[in-house]
Amino acid sequence: MSEALVLGGGGVAGIAWITGLLAGLAEAGQDVTGAGLLVGTSAGATVAAQLGSGLSLEELYARQAEPGRQNAELMAELDLEAFGAQMAGALGDTSPIPELRRAIGGFSLTADTVPEPERRAVIEARLPSHEWPERAVKLVAVDAATGEPRVFDNTSGVSLVDAVAASCAVPGIWPPATIEGHRYVDGGVRSAANADYAAGASRVLIILPLGQAEPFPCEKPLVEAVAELRAAGAEVALLEPDEASLAAIGSNPLDPASRTPAAKAGRAQGRTAKIDWA
Repeated sequence: MSEALVLGGGGVAGIAWITGLLAGLAEAGQDVTGAGLLVGTSAGATVAAQLGSGLSLEELYARQAEPGRQNAELMAELDLEAFGAQMAGALGDTSPIPELRRAIGGFSLTADTVPEPERRAVIEARLPSHEWPERAVKLVAVDAATGEPRVFDNTSGVSLVDAVAASCAVPGIWPPATIEGHRYVDGGVRSAANADYAAGASRVLIILPLGQAEPFPCEKPLVEAVAELRAAGAEVALLEPDEASLAAIGSNPLDPASRTPAAKAGRAQGRTAKIDWA
């Protein structure tokens, strides 16, 4: 049976929560980290890269839960409701999905953010290894100029750090990542999880730190992607934060202080979670 693990976006809190959830699941005898395919978007791209680093799940969890072992992160404010309103203003009356993505990319290219090298250094510090994992990994980003998605993998000829930086470049918050003369923004601009890139797997677990809502208009909403995976014969399960995890993630998932509580809440949830395959 071919298995895929799809990891969605959710800021530094999402990275910590996913890691904690995976550790809790493993502790309860439901280790899913050996999946042959990892699909990562934004925060999920970071976790996918970390899972292939060679560190144990316990070590990865400690890097999120223990303040003394956490890498330095840049503080950013992200009020999801206000962010949505800001994006709506930037998009104006644009309606076709590719045009929407180009409009978001254009907004990102002109936004006032920290310098790109400063942001890239943070991504570099997040990753225990800068080598692509041996297993199949797909990291999703969007070309800021064309609005077209790009999936990076170990055959792309792109460094793992750059691919993760591209997938994590939240529009208006972080600078687009420069790769081969192109600028790329967060893969969440296409979809929060990009679960359709797991097509072909016989079992797909989708983990969603911010729930099932799509942050941007998309041509392949999660509900459709899941329906297509199931229609193709795959068993699919979804996990999203419970009430305690939502409280731990808090209102600003980009706040580095959210990492310890989010990791611990994720682990507690994972210990009792039941993966419902359907």
